[in-house]
Amino acid sequence: MTYNIDSLNDEQKKALYVTDGAILVSAGAGSGKTRLLTHRIAYLIKEKGVNPYNILAITFTNKAANEMRERVASMVDGADKIWISTFHSMCAKILRANIHNLDDSYDNNFTIYSDSDTDKVIKQIQVEMNKTEDDKFKKNLSFHISNYKNNFTDIRKYRIENSDLHNIDEIVAEIERYEEILRSNNAVDFDDLLVLTCKLFESCPDVLFHYANRFQYVLVDEFQDTNKIQFELVKKLSSIHKNLFVVGDEDQCIYSWRGANFENIYHFKDNFQNVQVFKLERNYRSTKNILNTANLLIKNNKSRYSKNLWTEKEEGSEVVRRELNDEQEEADFVSRTIHTLVNKEGYNYKDCAILLRLNALTLPFEEKLLSYNIPYKIFGGFKFYERAEIKNVLSYLRLFINPKDEQAFLRIINFPKRGIGDSAIENLKKIAILNNKSLLGACLEIEKLTNEKNIVNKFSNFASTYKDLFASYETQPLNEFTADVIEKYGIKNAYQGKNEEDIDKLMNIDSLLSSMQTFVLKNPNAGLAEYLESVSLVNDIDSYDESNNVTVATVHAVKGLEFKVVFVVGLEEKIFPISRAISSDSEMEEERRLMYVAITRAEENLYLTNCRTRFIYGKRDYMIPSRFLGELGYSNYKNKTFSFEKKEEQKFSHDINFYKSISIAPTKAKVDTSVYSVGQLVLHTKFGIGKIISITADGKCGDISFNGIGTKTLLLEIAPLKIIK
Repeated sequence: MTYNIDSLNDEQKKALYVTDGAILVSAGAGSGKTRLLTHRIAYLIKEKGVNPYNILAITFTNKAANEMRERVASMVDGADKIWISTFHSMCAKILRANIHNLDDSYDNNFTIYSDSDTDKVIKQIQVEMNKTEDDKFKKNLSFHISNYKNNFTDIRKYRIENSDLHNIDEIVAEIERYEEILRSNNAVDFDDLLVLTCKLFESCPDVLFHYANRFQYVLVDEFQDTNKIQFELVKKLSSIHKNLFVVGDEDQCIYSWRGANFENIYHFKDNFQNVQVFKLERNYRSTKNILNTANLLIKNNKSRYSKNLWTEKEEGSEVVRRELNDEQEEADFVSRTIHTLVNKEGYNYKDCAILLRLNALTLPFEEKLLSYNIPYKIFGGFKFYERAEIKNVLSYLRLFINPKDEQAFLRIINFPKRGIGDSAIENLKKIAILNNKSLLGACLEIEKLTNEKNIVNKFSNFASTYKDLFASYETQPLNEFTADVIEKYGIKNAYQGKNEEDIDKLMNIDSLLSSMQTFVLKNPNAGLAEYLESVSLVNDIDSYDESNNVTVATVHAVKGLEFKVVFVVGLEEKIFPISRAISSDSEMEEERRLMYVAITRAEENLYLTNCRTRFIYGKRDYMIPSRFLGELGYSNYKNKTFSFEKKEEQKFSHDINFYKSISIAPTKAKVDTSVYSVGQLVLHTKFGIGKIISITADGKCGDISFNGIGTKTLLLEIAPLKIIK
């Protein structure tokens, strides 16, 4: 992108030219806020002579930060001096340099614990407290740890504020134990990055002065997603120069469950003087029909600044609404429409997204997409860096940066298997405590600390290998050092079963090494510590790739993305909106904002689907169309006047006759299905050999029995079949 003020519209220019003071931009979906933010940074540097060193830009995802960094670098020199980062990476950078001023039990090589790491700490506490039979322990303690930190209070006040809980003393003791374990491991969790930075600023005014004085201009993206602590950090960092520029859209605040508070936008005027407010309502993403749908929905929310998105783009295709009999028909409709769009209308698979409120709805879509050989990817599911084989490698690496990291040590000390069981680890723990050392420290000096040959033999090989590797980790390129760790510890030997799962794990390890090589090329001066920090702060959206696959994802996972074609599925009461929101006005407004985000992901085509019946939560039930469809004029939700087929032979049936009435987008040229007949053997690209056991009267659908898989009902027009007999 080149620097060109004339590429901005009038509303964007008005916000651009006001450089000093507190400024709030209420920016609708697809209104070009990234273009405004990047041009504003360039404008400050090129037109106002601001030193890039004195600019801070904060956003919420690494993807957004990288995009902003690349755009600014194409406009001005010195972009590498600007701090463009997420809240968490900004705080990590500040803490790396200053955490010892806050708490001398930490050093700047602290580990950032992932959710799975903190889960293990909580499990450890559960064992220590003799509560292994308490199924709700983990969920309850996780909630209180996060609640305690995000309320930014001390433990004494937290006990008082929650004194109505009968077990609050136990909860407080468990929180204190959790904090103690993290400190002893020289580790922090994600919440700590924010909390400890805020505490650092409060307890060390000179540190705050250093950063607040440096950053003459502070810019914040996605301001509606800030929580209490993030808002405090923004106020502190802009406390000297008071030049704060925030962009947000209260209509897209969908993360209140993790502390986000869109009311920060409303309270902005209360916290800063002479605030100037601008609105961005012109949308560059979607067609008029899609925007009209979005506006019609979101106007039902009361807690918002009034905005009405508009566009100069064409009317576009009508929004399509379909009500299907069940989830199988729904998945068939979506799959068939995608097939038509790709094969007849010139779209790519990557142009299409299937958006759901709940992950529990993905299975029928996965099965149908697989049946029709349509490539897809579940996005927002199991993260790459959370895969066991990847965490094993990363845990080895963590120990070279932070020798106190007990969770990493316990994860890999017997991986690959080296005959070190629970009793050996307990003996090592006793030796470590007796000699005031970490587990790794005790392991490395095991020959000096005990005369028991059995224990020495258990740990000495691991220790000698570690020492050999440690001598070279600071001088070797990251990817080469990691390859050495993998080889010398025999990590790949653990996956030699030659089955598909082992092959996948070996390929994932190779992918990790490849990503490290890319990291080294892009960050020649960065080392192992910087790499580990970068992967520990990866967001869901950062793992999104643009390969030619249909995206299947929850709406939460795709905020910040856009697609030419969007299917919003499962639009039924108690699913979307979710059941817990029905009795809460504030939660219902958030559900409506979530639906608004789903709609505004679409550029050209939008499909809205619901089912008359659905199998969910262990039973099949009749479903009521979502109230959001009613608000869009598609159903009479308020009167609940719906009729269903109730014949016993059709009720809850998955019989092939259900597919005769399926509503699907017509293709331009139909495949000749008359070549198929009952009794034929066919070859499916995914399921192998099958036998056609029945075909509907119109020839559209067939039941095919596949060896070892069972019977599948497929649309013969698009199923990847070849007649073999």
